Amino acid sequence: MKIKKFVAPTMPEAMQKIRKELGSDAIILKSKEIKEGGFLGLFKKRKLEVIAALDPKPLQQDVNESRIRRKIPMPREEKMNEDVLYELKQLKQIVRANSSQQKVVFPKEYQVVYEYLRSQELKDKYAREIVNSVMMHHGASYSSENIGGDTQYELEKRIKDMTFEGIRFNKKIVHFVGPTGVGKTTTIAKVAADSVVKHKKKVAFITTDTYRIAAIEQLKTYAEILDIPIEVAYTAEDYRFAIDKFSTFDLILVDTAGRNFRESKYINELKSRIDLKKDIEIYLVLSLTAKPDDLLELQEQFRNIPIKEYIFTKLDETRQYGSMISLMLNSKTGIAYLTNGQDVPNDMIKPSARYISELIMQDYMNG
Repeated sequence: MKIKKFVAPTMPEAMQKIRKELGSDAIILKSKEIKEGGFLGLFKKRKLEVIAALDPKPLQQDVNESRIRRKIPMPREEKMNEDVLYELKQLKQIVRANSSQQKVVFPKEYQVVYEYLRSQELKDKYAREIVNSVMMHHGASYSSENIGGDTQYELEKRIKDMTFEGIRFNKKIVHFVGPTGVGKTTTIAKVAADSVVKHKKKVAFITTDTYRIAAIEQLKTYAEILDIPIEVAYTAEDYRFAIDKFSTFDLILVDTAGRNFRESKYINELKSRIDLKKDIEIYLVLSLTAKPDDLLELQEQFRNIPIKEYIFTKLDETRQYGSMISLMLNSKTGIAYLTNGQDVPNDMIKPSARYISELIMQDYMNG
């Protein structure tokens, strides 16, 4: 067995040296933090010392069986060796962690936060990138509290440059699109109430959701409560008429039909109903209770529609929030609002990068 000691500032750098000299079949026997350099015992730098080895080659078949038996350790030693081999097997996975074909295994405390991020439904690619980034700045032995804080910082850093603007009243016409059952109509009512009550804007409703009578009646009820005019657009001509009618208003909020947008024909139908040449904003409304893969598929379906920002609903109905970051990183698109209930005009949050990173990490930090 070839055994060698490696010294590096971080575990990822140590692993890189190990792979280069011993290959991907190497195993890590031991790792510890050390201090090196300095002057007269001062200004020493913390580094990581890793002992690695190549797996022993299998015994030759021509070795006498009786000789092997004589060398077999006593049962107690066997048990100890089994435990050591099990630990070595676990550590060996660290060397192969960058291979997409292998199960991702990090040092203990990092593995915990990696599994937590996955339980939060953050896409595996991003979970690995974030944990590796935290590891890059610290050794293998690092407290779970510090790892949690650094992970939260990494989450925030990745999305802080994206927009969290919401309605800014610089565009008159605002469309809300999204699949069936996400709470689109209620969300529009919340945005309208905020615009009228808080910002003192003159607001009007247009609904093109003529497939569901209940949706029309629901928006009419909100319009009556908020004292907002509403037009139902059954055709493209009706839509243009309504836009002209409300031309003196500060804001026109347009409710669109919720459909199964996994089918391209409904996306094309939506595009035919929205005049993309006009100076408009489009918000994609999605539910946080949806499956992560379904959300990513919806995002892909809407790739040719200029979505300004996402609105995520049903925040109060789940404890998994990682899908938000997966979608944001996939499309470089920010979040306008989060909604967390049915109360109009309340139950609407204007988030920030910090708010979302804290939301995702709160159970880990409080656990």
